[in-house]
Amino acid sequence: MRATFGPAARLHRPSEFAAALKGRRIARGALLVVSTPREQPEADASARLGMIIAKRFAPHAVTRNTIKRVIRESFRQRRDDLPPRDFVFRLHGPVGSVTLTELKKQVRAEVETLLDKVQAS
Repeated sequence: MRATFGPAARLHRPSEFAAALKGRRIARGALLVVSTPREQPEADASARLGMIIAKRFAPHAVTRNTIKRVIRESFRQRRDDLPPRDFVFRLHGPVGSVTLTELKKQVRAEVETLLDKVQAS
């Protein structure tokens, strides 16, 4: 079965993001924090992704888009294994001056570690 990332796998409304940010923080890495809402999901729900990649921490659009692309791809591949909750990945610190290749490797490793913690919780 092919993993997809359609509209049903994303957070859309500001209220959905706010609920996750007011909820509990599941995991934190060097660059990213993962949060989820406190309330229980519906019975037929699946894991959904939201991202907050602030311009003040990643001033270049290429950097922000690369980070989002890597997070989205990792989430898409592991979505079926994750608990049926909303997850918001938020960039919480400035991105250093690294090449895009190094940034992709760094973000991929961190996202995989954070998703492992999410699965274990």
